Amino acid sequence: MLFAKRTLPILITFVTGVIFAAQYYIPHPFSESLLTEASVWVRIIGGIAVILGVVSLCHVHYVKIRRRSAGWGYSLVVYVAMVATLVAGLVAGGEEKATLFGWIYSNIFISLNATIFSLLAFFMASAAYRSFRARSAEAAVLLAAAIIVMFGRAPLGEYLIADAGLAADWLMNVLNTAARRAILIGVSLGALAISIKIIVGIERTYLGGGE
Repeated sequence: MLFAKRTLPILITFVTGVIFAAQYYIPHPFSESLLTEASVWVRIIGGIAVILGVVSLCHVHYVKIRRRSAGWGYSLVVYVAMVATLVAGLVAGGEEKATLFGWIYSNIFISLNATIFSLLAFFMASAAYRSFRARSAEAAVLLAAAIIVMFGRAPLGEYLIADAGLAADWLMNVLNTAARRAILIGVSLGALAISIKIIVGIERTYLGGGE
């Protein structure tokens, strides 16, 4: 039983991984139809995952409310907001303008979103202060680049420094693009390595253990 529990998922992962990796290199109608069918199942499984996530969220907040844990009032707000938004969306029937769902989105969701981003600005400023202190040559270069970009992106900065906009564009389009591409290449190679390890059965953490 334990053998089947461990071997069957690895075997399924290996077969499906090899098939869907090979179909990109086999221009055949069967491989194209297989990819189309798999994409449909991915959407179905994704929908099921959303349902499981909602059920798990409701269970976590229900436990907090039942036990009167710290902050259980916020859990009650989550329930009320979830039910109200769901009912408003069902009543709206897919329409957003001049409906209760559109009002909730425009007057509550967008306002809360802006509030969260405004709070994040303070955390970003604090992180920038800690990171940009010129304790080394690398930190000094990072600080100088950040100052140039801030002056180049702010309307007042171009009045204070004439070429700040051009310098900021050069930093963002040349140096930043090169660094971003290098990071993306590294992430892609890491993802490829992890995928190969999962397909061949070396990485087995998805089975619920480190073996």
